[in-house]
Formats: sequence, C-alpha cells, structure tokens
Amino acid sequence: MGKTIVTTRAQESTNAIERLYITMRHLFNRGFYKPGGVSGESLKNALLLLRPEIYGSITEEKAELKGLIYVLERLPQGIEQCRFINLTSDEGYGKSHFKAIVPPKRRRNCYRIDDEQMNIEITRGRSDIYDILTHLTFLFIESEKICKRVLIEDTDKTIRDWVKLEEAVKKEELTEVEREVALIHTAQILGRSFEEILEVYGELGTSKNPNRFLEIVYWLGKLAIEKEVTGNKRSITFSALLRERLGHHIHGEQWAHTIKEVLAKHSLLGRPIHIISANMHSVMNTLFAHNALKKEFPNINDSLELYEALSLPKNQKLRDKVMAIAKKNGMLVIDDASGTNIDVQIFDLARLGTDACCYELAKDIPDEEKPVIFVMDYAFGEQAYETIDEFLKPYKAKKKKPVFLNIASVSIMGKAGILEGGKGDLMIPSAHIFEGTADNYPFKNELCKEDFEGYGLQVFEGAMVTVLGTSLQNKDILKFFHQSTWNVIGLEMEGVHYQKAIQSASKIRKSIKEDVKVRYAYYASDNPLETGSTLSSGGLGTTGVKPTYLITDRILEQIFNS
Repeated sequence: MGKTIVTTRAQESTNAIERLYITMRHLFNRGFYKPGGVSGESLKNALLLLRPEIYGSITEEKAELKGLIYVLERLPQGIEQCRFINLTSDEGYGKSHFKAIVPPKRRRNCYRIDDEQMNIEITRGRSDIYDILTHLTFLFIESEKICKRVLIEDTDKTIRDWVKLEEAVKKEELTEVEREVALIHTAQILGRSFEEILEVYGELGTSKNPNRFLEIVYWLGKLAIEKEVTGNKRSITFSALLRERLGHHIHGEQWAHTIKEVLAKHSLLGRPIHIISANMHSVMNTLFAHNALKKEFPNINDSLELYEALSLPKNQKLRDKVMAIAKKNGMLVIDDASGTNIDVQIFDLARLGTDACCYELAKDIPDEEKPVIFVMDYAFGEQAYETIDEFLKPYKAKKKKPVFLNIASVSIMGKAGILEGGKGDLMIPSAHIFEGTADNYPFKNELCKEDFEGYGLQVFEGAMVTVLGTSLQNKDILKFFHQSTWNVIGLEMEGVHYQKAIQSASKIRKSIKEDVKVRYAYYASDNPLETGSTLSSGGLGTTGVKPTYLITDRILEQIFNS
C-alpha cells in the first residue's frame, strides 16, 4: 500500500497565497472581474483558507472588527458605498474638479467619480494592486456575512434589526438614545457585543461624521443584499493605461531623473553619496535637533526625550525650527511630483556650519570629497526596486556623456514584523528570502547585533522574508520559517527589491562600485505570531521613537566615520 501524504497547514497556506497571486495577476491581465462571480469567489475562498492573522475572525460568522478598522484605514473613505471600483494609472484626475481622497495609512490618490464609482490611482507597482485587492476581498467577505444575517432566506425581506439600522442611518442627526438603540441593532447584525461595537463606533467616527461606523455597516450590507435580490453585482476594473504602463518604471524613472538634476545643479554628482531609506524626520532631527533646540531644552541629557517631544503633534514650532536650521546648513528638500509619493531630502555635509550638526567629519577631508546624504521616504513593496534601480543608473543630461554616480553606501531602515520579541525590538538581517520563490539574497551587513546592545531593546540577527503583502501572512507559514533551518527573524516587504537593484547595479551593470556598503536594520511594528500583537491591534505610538533614532544614529555614525 502507498504511504498517505498529509499536507501541513503551512503547505496549505502557501498554496493559498500562490493561488491568490496567480488569480490576481490573471484578473489584472483580463482587465476586470466581479467579486460575486467565479473569479471573485476564487479570491475569497483562497483568503478564507489562508486565514491571515491580520484579519482575525474572518472565517467565523461574526464580523471581524479590528481587521475592518485596519482595512478602512488603507482604503478611501466612501469605498463601501461604491459598486464600481476602477484601478487606474496616473491619468490626470488631479487636473479635474475631483478632490483627491487619500487613505490615512496609504499614500494613494483616490477619486469619487459619482455615487457608485471610486477610482484608485496605482503609481507604486504591483504591490499596491495586491494590497488593494486583498483588502477589498476582505470587505466583500464581511459584506456577505452581514447579508446572510439580515436577509430572510428565500425572500427579499430583511430582519427587524436591519430595518432599524436603515432608519437610523437615514436620519440627519441621532440623539444619544437613538444612537445607542442603533448600535444595539448593529451589534445583533454583526454578532458582536454592544461594548465591542461602541469601541469601534468611537474609533471610526469623525467630528464631521460621528455615525460613520453605522453608515459603513449599512452600505456593506446594502450592496450585498442588492446583489442577492436584484442581481446587481459589484465590479472591479483595471484601466487600459494602467495595464499598459505597469512594470515599466515610468514613475520611478521620472523620480530618479528629477533628483539627479538637483544633484547636478548643486555640483553633487561626483561626491560620495550615501542613500538612506527612512522617514522624513529622523535623519534631519538626529543631525540638527540637539544643537538647534538648546534654548528650549537646556538641561536635556537624554536625546530620546527630545525626539519624543518632536514627535508630538502639538510641537510643530519645534519641528519648524529644526527644519529651518537644517536648510541653512545644506539640506535640500525635493517634494515628489512624479507620482511615487516618495519625498527626498539631500544633506550636503560640505555646507555644515560651526556647531550646527551633532556629528563631526574628519577635518582633513576637502569639500569636494565630503559626503552627501540622500534620504528617501519609504517605498512600498516592489516600488523599492523601481526607484533604486532607476536612481543607480548613470545620469544622462541632454547631449552629454552619462555620469556615473559615486554611491558610497545604501542604508535601509524600516518597520517589520518580528517572529520573536515584541513591538520596538530590533532585527539585523544577514540575508533576504523572497517568499514564494527560490530567490534569496545574502549580503554583508555593515550593522551588527553588537551595535545595538545595552539599550534595553532585544536585538535579533538572521534571515528575513520579503513578503508580497503583509496582510496575507498566517501563523503556520511564519512558524515554519522561524522554526526551520531558515532561522527567519522577521518579515517585511522591500528588502529583496532593494537588494535586487543594488546587486544588479554593482555586480552586473557595473554602474556603481562593487564594494558599495550596505546597511539594513528594522524595528518591530508587530509580532504576527502573538495574538493581539498584529498590525491590526494598533500603531506603535512613542514605542517606535527609541528604535528609530537608535538605528538612525548608528547609520550616521558610520557615514561620518567612513
């Protein structure tokens, strides 16, 4: 008799991820799909089989509330009301009368075309499409849950709770009693406690629209009910221009060329350039804040307290002062106009004034050899390859020979999911593994575990997985990566893409020197292996300040001492 082969949950989950991405690629090439059709069902079934941690109780009858908040923060406001969702390239909507809707946690321009249609601009590559389609599939699953609970079987009638919710949503204002009555009916519809519903109501409500949560539940249910009763299905389309442009680095090429023009204009192309992928505040603050704010913080010994103060929304004047000092001492700011949504800061260290900077260069370095620090805001997934790959190419001015950039180092600082430890802890990778492929990228990291010890944070060293989308990860796959000989310490979305660009530029194209220094360090935004510690459990708050500035300090120390 043959041996029975048992498929593990990790293998089933891997297959589900593969099916999701193959289906998404197929639908994109096809140009459209209906979430209620065969292709949409395929996506939903794969997501339900996968059971991603970030989507919590997606497979249960009750509604998933934390996952709902997470998704709504990454999709445009009002999308739950739209039957038609159109993913487009940058096709000039910014020049129309339509006002861009930008989700709180994703930098993408969206446009409400009419009562039924939402257009979403895709300028950051396939990762953006995967992200949106995964979140939409979650919304459609939750929408169908509501429909099943409120639509009376074999009729077009709904239960009393739904009728009462509809009445409440249609009122212009609700008294406190009416609001609580509506929330009680909503709790019944969603299969959740009144206390849970009350908490989400507060989180999703705004000053202009305190009843937003009630409206979201109503519209999610309404469109699913209409599909069942009238046959009017939702539809997702991909514009012809998006399908034509995707993968051709149109936005990345424009972004990189603009930056090189600025470098050329200020005679910085031949200088040693140190690239840092980070946020738009930590490098500037670490360089200048301590000296710029001596009057405001005369007795400060711990710089962390200063950085925490700068991170508070109320301290805009302090941030403005640091920005002004930075600009006087060689900082150039390039706001993005290419569609990448990646802003840039350039620091010319030859223009540092006396006692302005908190670090010192060796005094015998001539100005023409002093470093230039190039800080780029975070890329998103595959966009990391598009932008860095274009930037590392020689600069071609009109009717002039190509100029090769003197790239001295590339440093990547970012947030990542950790597989051992908690929020704020550090990960120092020695290799990146590309999920779902045989690709892996070992490299020599100029940063090491010892650089960060003694600061009250746990530090882990090992391989990291670059995933196609953080919202698709589940415990079974992550446990396999962590407990097997791969010895994976965390997961993120950009590492492989940066490495692919760096290694092809240095080892194949020879457009930058082969011994370019590479630094990677991440701090934990979540631990997907711990219940209640996933990304949907909330942000880092001030927990992220310490690791952010510790990593920034180590990167700058090495640059100034190189």
